[in-house]
Amino acid sequence: MSNSSSKGGNIQSILAAAVIPIAIGIGFLIWKFIMGDPSGFEDGDINKNPLPNHIMATMYKGGYLVPVLMGTFITTVVFSIERFITIGKSKGTGNIETFIQKIRALMADGNIDGAKAECAKQRGSIANVVNAGLDSYRQMQADKNLDKERKLLGIQKELEEATTLELPMLSKNLVIISTIASIATLLGLLGTVMGMIKAFSAIATSGAPDAVALSTGISEALNNTALGIGTSALAIIMYNFFTSRIDSITYGIDEAGYSIVQSFAARYKEA
Repeated sequence: MSNSSSKGGNIQSILAAAVIPIAIGIGFLIWKFIMGDPSGFEDGDINKNPLPNHIMATMYKGGYLVPVLMGTFITTVVFSIERFITIGKSKGTGNIETFIQKIRALMADGNIDGAKAECAKQRGSIANVVNAGLDSYRQMQADKNLDKERKLLGIQKELEEATTLELPMLSKNLVIISTIASIATLLGLLGTVMGMIKAFSAIATSGAPDAVALSTGISEALNNTALGIGTSALAIIMYNFFTSRIDSITYGIDEAGYSIVQSFAARYKEA
């Protein structure tokens, strides 16, 4: 079981690592063949100025950092979709609060079978952890050799181990989104600085100030900043959205685990 899950995790890691270069490759193709379409330039020559109000051609002039920025944007979208699906499945089929309330009521009555049936209906990370806790609950009930404190510690340990197995899958790939949120703006600014250097160098070489050429160069350079800030903003929004979803799932796990432990403590005292 652990070997198969380990292999599955390795495959997912390889696929995740492959997304970034593939996304940059797609970004390069968009930059080269769509943004760099000759019809968007004067006289159909990509070495000349872009046509007025032709955004794609203007972005093409941003240079080789444009496909990199496009790649970070595509990567953010891909991992956001992947996390949305994964965390949605981890949440389970029903409402978390309703599920926890049902577990509390069933555990108050000592109905372990009913609680396990609810876990089978709910599925997801919370249900998996609760199910592991219920199995430990039943084992501790049958064990006549351990005292109350050791039984409670045994249930808590099982809940902690099950939680440790579930949580890494929830936060997987979020580090990539958070990294993009940090570096996308910096890449955009780098592209802008490089574009500004290029624009001012061209003016210095010509020997005469050209307001049109300068404004065109600045416009091309600022496209990198816009793309970088847009990508960073999307990454920050998605990262915060997913972390809030994970926090709600973690809170649900803690609440359900606490209910199981408290139920055992109360019923063991009665026995």
